[in-house]
Amino acid sequence: MSSSFLQPRMLGALVLGVGIGVVISLGAKHLVAPSIKPTSIAAGQKMPDAAPKVLYWYDPMEPTQHFDKAGKSPFMDMELIPKYAESGVPMNTLQVDPAQVQNLGMRKAKVMRMPLHPQHDLPGTLRFNERNQAIIQLRASGFVEKAWPLAPGDRVTAGQPIATFYVPEWLNTQNELLASKTLNSPRLLETLRTRLQLLGMPDDLIVKVEATRKPETRVTITAPITGVIELLEIKTGMSLASGQTLARITGIDSLWLDVAIPEAESSSLHVGDAAIFYAANANATPIAGKIESLLPAVNDVTRTITARVVLPNPNGILKPGTSGHVVLSGNQSNMGLLVPTESVIRTGKRSLVMVADTANHFRPVVVMLGQEIGDQTVITQGLEEGQNVVTSGQFLLDSEASLMGIEPESTMEMQP
Repeated sequence: MSSSFLQPRMLGALVLGVGIGVVISLGAKHLVAPSIKPTSIAAGQKMPDAAPKVLYWYDPMEPTQHFDKAGKSPFMDMELIPKYAESGVPMNTLQVDPAQVQNLGMRKAKVMRMPLHPQHDLPGTLRFNERNQAIIQLRASGFVEKAWPLAPGDRVTAGQPIATFYVPEWLNTQNELLASKTLNSPRLLETLRTRLQLLGMPDDLIVKVEATRKPETRVTITAPITGVIELLEIKTGMSLASGQTLARITGIDSLWLDVAIPEAESSSLHVGDAAIFYAANANATPIAGKIESLLPAVNDVTRTITARVVLPNPNGILKPGTSGHVVLSGNQSNMGLLVPTESVIRTGKRSLVMVADTANHFRPVVVMLGQEIGDQTVITQGLEEGQNVVTSGQFLLDSEASLMGIEPESTMEMQP
């Protein structure tokens, strides 16, 4: 008897619990309903009286795969969902409630056609200008009688003494020259003078010998240019062979700035383009120069091309070996399409932007990117001037479009 009494009460409680659960479920479904209105209707949902045309069927887990008839998904154990053509909404277009566009804070920007003045911010290192070098060699064997206290790395000025040499090989030719003066043979005199010059005897010393009629076997070598000693192989008492290199001096009134340019960016730079060098020292003054040459070889390790910039250094403030960053500015006058860099969605396989056709119609479009110029990115294919792209909220739109099986539009020829 007690059992028959409890059963109706328990059944009523169960029915009440189920009813409350249904109400809560419906309410929750209404609260979390997407703010972006899809243009498809889920399988099993009641169709309107005038059913729109089915464009294709798709699996929400693989929205880019389209099927021409209903059935089971080959990817998941679920029914394919039909994609309907909504009245007034083009295919592959996402429709969003205008109120939600405002609530989500979506921002847009126009695709602009503007002159391209590409800039590249790259690392650079100063080094000696090897076109401004002087080599000191002996043309005859001899001995070092005196070497001035100099070492590699020291600065020297033009005319500064470096070493005094004793050259015995000059003696015989000088004696012949002095003896031939009495023969009054201009041709022979010129021959002997030339021989002394080939042995490295300075012209002023030859004139002195002819004037004093006393042979000279000692000569003081001086720095031919102002610069830095890079090589010095002179010590007092050394014997030196003919043709031996004694010193190498490099001028510092101008320096080379080597800039490593990524191979993919090198096509936009040319000889004569402007360069500004910012040394690592924050107090250093920026120095302007121009690209003198683009070296033909590509570095096998870094895959970069070296741009050589000549920088003036009249006061010797810049030092070889100094590193810093360089801003290279191309002088191109070409026009190009630019969009804000923040509007670009990079998936790893391709790049997209969300094009706003109207106030609430959006579609994903595949684009091909050029270089970045400041906060703008060059679009080489995929867009036209005057179109609007979404710069804020584009990732939400792209995610919703992917879930709804909207495939990005591509007007470019895909590379093999």
